[in-house]
Amino acid sequence: MTSLKKFFIRFTTILNWTEEAFLCLLLFAMILLACVQIFLRTFYASGILWIDPLLRYMVIWAGLFGAAVATKQSKHISIDIISHIVPEKYLPWLRLLLNLFSAGVCVVLTYAAVKFVRDEALYGGRAILDIPSWQFNIVYPIAFGIIGGRFLLLALKELSRILPQKSPGRQT
Repeated sequence: MTSLKKFFIRFTTILNWTEEAFLCLLLFAMILLACVQIFLRTFYASGILWIDPLLRYMVIWAGLFGAAVATKQSKHISIDIISHIVPEKYLPWLRLLLNLFSAGVCVVLTYAAVKFVRDEALYGGRAILDIPSWQFNIVYPIAFGIIGGRFLLLALKELSRILPQKSPGRQT
């Protein structure tokens, strides 16, 4: 195994662990904040003003990063009627096409999200605790970029399955 391949495997392992740890911490923080808010409302008839909007942002972050993990594991939502109609021998080509199309859609969404966040930074206001709203919305281009990259990797993986592998045999 080449050192570049080892580095890539190690890098993706660390990235995957970081992503899943982030999601776990995010979920833990959401549960903790929601429980604190429920406790304060139940026993003190009050609550902390910024917890509810923060929880809304955290749900968006968890949903988008969860979609990135689902895409990595090929467990994303897909409406795929064609695969039941197409003959088995064409399914790898169909998966390749669908992954490339999905990657393209994510590129467009990433571009739109970058424009949105840029406009938020230029003209947007403050969200919670006087934090600029664009900082909470930065998740959109990041997540769509990750999802698009994952679809591209899935397409490359599918292409490597489709194309014949050259075996290191004798030359005649």
